[in-house]
Amino acid sequence: MHEAKVRELLTQVATGACGVDEATRRLRDLPFADLGYANVDHHRNLRQGFPEVIYSQGKTIPQVLGILERLVPRNNAVMATRASEELAGAVRKAYPEAVWHPEARILVLNAGAVKPAGAGKAIAVVTAGTSDIPVAEEAAVTAETMGNAVDRIYDVGVAGIHRLFARLERINAANVVIVAAGMEGALPSVIGGLVDKPVIAVPTSIGYGASFNGLAALLAMLNTCASGIGVVNIDNGFGAGYLASTINRLSIVSERDL
Repeated sequence: MHEAKVRELLTQVATGACGVDEATRRLRDLPFADLGYANVDHHRNLRQGFPEVIYSQGKTIPQVLGILERLVPRNNAVMATRASEELAGAVRKAYPEAVWHPEARILVLNAGAVKPAGAGKAIAVVTAGTSDIPVAEEAAVTAETMGNAVDRIYDVGVAGIHRLFARLERINAANVVIVAAGMEGALPSVIGGLVDKPVIAVPTSIGYGASFNGLAALLAMLNTCASGIGVVNIDNGFGAGYLASTINRLSIVSERDL
C-alpha cells in the first residue's frame, strides 16, 4: 500500500465515510501477507517509496501469480525481474496491461501510477559493448519504472575510446551514471576519471575464460583508482538501477530545498 492510499483511507475514517472496522479490515495485511511460500511486504512502499519487487528466477509461475495478486491492487509500478518468456505469457494472460521487456527480462504493472523523479534529470546508462546491453537494460528499465528519465549510451568501450569522448557531453548531463562492462571491466574507471557525478559500476559475465564469468571485471572495478565509483554484483542491473534512482531522487529533493 502506498502513501496516497493510506492518506485516502485515513481521510475517509476522519470524515466518517469509512468505519473503524472496515478500515481495520483494509489494513489487516499491513505490514505483510503470509502466503505460506512467501511473505508479501505491503509496507515497503511506505518505508522506501517503491513496492516490493519480485525476483522471479527460481519461483514457479503460480507462485509469481499469487504474489502479483496481492501486490498489484495495493501498489503502483509492480515489477517482476528475471522473468522468463513463459512467465511473461502467463502474467500477461492474467494481466493484459502488463508490459514485458524481453531484453531486460522485466515485467511491469501499473507503471503509469509512478510520479516522475523530476525535472528531466536523467540517469545515463552506459555499456562497454553490445553484449553488455541485457544487463544495462535491466538497469534502465528499473530506473524508468521508478520514474526516472534514462539516457542509453551503448557500445562505447575502451577499445575505441573516441566513441566515449563523442558522447561525453551527454554523460556529463546526467545526475547519475551506470556503467556496465565485462571483459577487463575498465570503462567505469575511465568514466569515473572524467565526470563529477556518482558512477555505479556493473560487472557483467561477458568475456573469455580468464574473465571468470565476470569476476575479473568485478575485481577490476573494486580496485579502481578513480573516485566516486560504487560497484554492484555481477550482472546486477536491477540493483544498479534501483540505487541510481534513490540517488537521483535525493538530488531532486535537495534542489527543491535550495
